[in-house]
Amino acid sequence: MRSPRQSAPHRLPRQFHAVWAAVTVSSIGDGMRAVTLPLLTAHLTDDARLVGLVAFAGQIPWLLVSLPSGVLADRFERRRLLCFVDTARAVIMTGLMLLAMLDGLSIPLLAGAAFLLGCGQTLFNGAWSGMVPSLVPPEGLTKANTYLQITVLFASPLLGTPLGAVLFGVTPALPLAVDALSFVCAAGLILLLTGGTQAGSQKSVPTRQSLRQDALQGLVWLWRHSQMRRLCAVSAVNNLVVVGLMSVLVLYAQQTLELESSGYAVLVAAFAVGGLIGVPLAPRLEKRIGAVRLLRLGILATGVLCASMGMARSVLAGVLVIAGYGAVSLVWGVTAVSLRQSQVPAELLGRVTMAFQMASVSAGALGALLAGLVYHSIGPQAPFFTGAALLCLAGALLYHAPTPHPASSNGHAHARPMSQTPPD
Repeated sequence: MRSPRQSAPHRLPRQFHAVWAAVTVSSIGDGMRAVTLPLLTAHLTDDARLVGLVAFAGQIPWLLVSLPSGVLADRFERRRLLCFVDTARAVIMTGLMLLAMLDGLSIPLLAGAAFLLGCGQTLFNGAWSGMVPSLVPPEGLTKANTYLQITVLFASPLLGTPLGAVLFGVTPALPLAVDALSFVCAAGLILLLTGGTQAGSQKSVPTRQSLRQDALQGLVWLWRHSQMRRLCAVSAVNNLVVVGLMSVLVLYAQQTLELESSGYAVLVAAFAVGGLIGVPLAPRLEKRIGAVRLLRLGILATGVLCASMGMARSVLAGVLVIAGYGAVSLVWGVTAVSLRQSQVPAELLGRVTMAFQMASVSAGALGALLAGLVYHSIGPQAPFFTGAALLCLAGALLYHAPTPHPASSNGHAHARPMSQTPPD
C-alpha cells in the first residue's frame, strides 16, 4: 500500500483534505477575529498608537515562541497538538465574548487576548505546515500550498471578515462566539486524521537534547544557507509593511475614506479577492519564469502598489489598489513557501519553518507598532509611502540571489541551499 507521499501526483491525498478543511474552518474564525479586534479597539479609542499596540500584541508571539513552537511540532504528535491549540483558542474567545457582554473590555485586555491568540496561531501554523510535506509528494507541494492559500483567503477575508463585521453590527459579542465555535469545529476535523501526523524528528533528534538545542538547530540551518537567509530578510521586510498597513487600515478607512465598519470589511475583502485572482497563477508563473525571478518582480510590484494605496482618495481607488496588492502579495507568498519547503530536510522542517517565520512574522509586530506611531506623528499617508520605500530597497536583495537548485524526487528535501554553492 502506498504512503500518503506516494499518492498519484495529480491527486492530493485524503489526509491532506482533512487538514485543508480544518485550516479552512479555523480561518473563518481568524477572519472574524481579524476584523473584530480592530473594531473593538477603535470603539474604545481613536489613538493610532493604541490600535497599533493591540496589533503588536498579536504579532509579537512570533518572535517569542516561534522556535519552541517548531520544536513542539517536530517532537509531539501533531494531531493532538492541533486539537489542544484550537481548544485553548476556543476558551479564550469564549472569555472575550463574556467580557464583551458585560462591557468589561479594555485595551489591556484586548492586547492580552491578542497575545494569547497569537501564541496559539504560532503553534497551530507550525504543526499543520510541518504536516503538509508528510502528506503530499514533493511534486504536489506547490499545488497543495496554492489550495491552502486560496482556501485561507476565501475563508478568512471573504467569509470570516464580512461575517464578523455584520455580526459586530448586531452585537460585539456575537463574532467572538462564532469564532469560538469555529475553533471547536476545527479541532473536531483534526481528530479525523489517522496518519501523517507523527513527530517529524522522533528518530532523528535524540530526546535528551534540550528544547533550546533543538530550536537552535533550525535557526543554525537557516543562518548557514545564504540564499534562504536572503529570502528570509526580504520576507521580514514584506511582512513588516503588510502587517503595519493592515494595523492602521481601520483608522485609514474611517478617517480618510470615511467608511463605517462594513466598509472596512470591504477593504479587507478586496485584498482577498485580489489574492483569489492571483494565487492560482502562482504555479504557472513559477514554471514559466522561475521562482526567484517571480519573487524579484513581485516584491517590486508590491512597493509600487503600496505607494498607490497612499495616494488613493476614493473608495473605488482604494478597493482596486488593495485588490492588486492582495494578488501580488499572495503570489509572492505561495512561491516563497513552496521554495522554502522544497529546500528544508523533512526532519528539520518544523524548526526551520518556525525559525524562518520567527524572523519574518515578528517583523510584522514591529511594523504594527511603527505604523501606529508614524500614522499618529506624520499623517495617514505616511505609513504607505514609507512601506513602499522599504519594499523597493528589500527587492534589491533578491536581485543578487542565484537560481534555486531543484529539489530531489525521493520524497526528501535537499539539505543544501537554493543554489549549488556551498553554505556560508
